[in-house]
Amino acid sequence: MILGERQASQDYFLSLLQTVLGQALDAAGYNLERKPLQWAGGRYRFVKAFEDGCTGLIEFQVLVYSDNAWSGEQPSRFNVQLGRTGSRGAGKNDAAYFSIRSLSQLVVRDFGVKILPAEDHWWKYHNTDSLAGALAEAGHLIVGYGMPWLAGELSPPSA
Repeated sequence: MILGERQASQDYFLSLLQTVLGQALDAAGYNLERKPLQWAGGRYRFVKAFEDGCTGLIEFQVLVYSDNAWSGEQPSRFNVQLGRTGSRGAGKNDAAYFSIRSLSQLVVRDFGVKILPAEDHWWKYHNTDSLAGALAEAGHLIVGYGMPWLAGELSPPSA
């Protein structure tokens, strides 16, 4: 695959990502970072500033493996990473922290919900329909588990 084809596939991923999940992310206050260099590498990050001074991150990493991805020979795939940055304490010596989890790790391991095949799950797709379905599945988990976890409103049972 030549670079232009891969970039076109990544641009298409972003377009469909915004079509399938854009309203939910916008409604929850997550904004797409405009970073074309990261986009060229297949990384799309949505950011939200919380009232407590922390920042929530929802990042999609897409891997387009070959020019045959749409034909079904080698599927393209994506995963979702969740992160929360902030500081602990109220003084000048606050300890900065960064908590990160893949969406699948949060759901399968932390919450014990076996809805995905593994805690290191990547959503695979071959065409527009399978990509839309995979984004919708990931989106349901982001809204149900990821966003509440990032906001500090939902903690895994063991926490």
